Amino acid sequence: MNGPPPGYRPCVGVMLFAPDGRVFVGRRIDTPDAWQLPQGGIDDCEAPRAAALRELEEEIGTADVRVLAEHPAWLVYDLPAHLAGRAWGGRWRGQAQRWFACRFLGHDNAIDIAGVEHPEFDTWRWVTIDEVPALAIDFKRPIYEAIVASFRPFAQAGS
Repeated sequence: MNGPPPGYRPCVGVMLFAPDGRVFVGRRIDTPDAWQLPQGGIDDCEAPRAAALRELEEEIGTADVRVLAEHPAWLVYDLPAHLAGRAWGGRWRGQAQRWFACRFLGHDNAIDIAGVEHPEFDTWRWVTIDEVPALAIDFKRPIYEAIVASFRPFAQAGS
């Protein structure tokens, strides 16, 4: 696996599937119109898979999952101009993400978005995989469309 392209923040994302095939989405505290999948930066010397599991723990309070697949490529997006100079201190022009499909093994009450150290979501829900792209903020929508296409087989109950 090659690294992310220069100028992009290395990041991971997780499409978390419930046993019935629906997908976890959280509504961002800082952007109430934006729903997203768990995601976050990769720490120095951290493997993407380890980062994905850490991000789940940090954002939803649990990493009780089975990793089903990893998307084969870095998926890249540029920040819109109004965010480019502010986000991450202007250091990155966008993010390069490695995406993982995971099956949630716990019960819904194990998901605790308020009990994490730095809450990012104010509410969450399970949605069908076809709903995911329309919930994404505009500049992330192409990535969400790509992972929906890639991870669609896992949206079947029991897969």
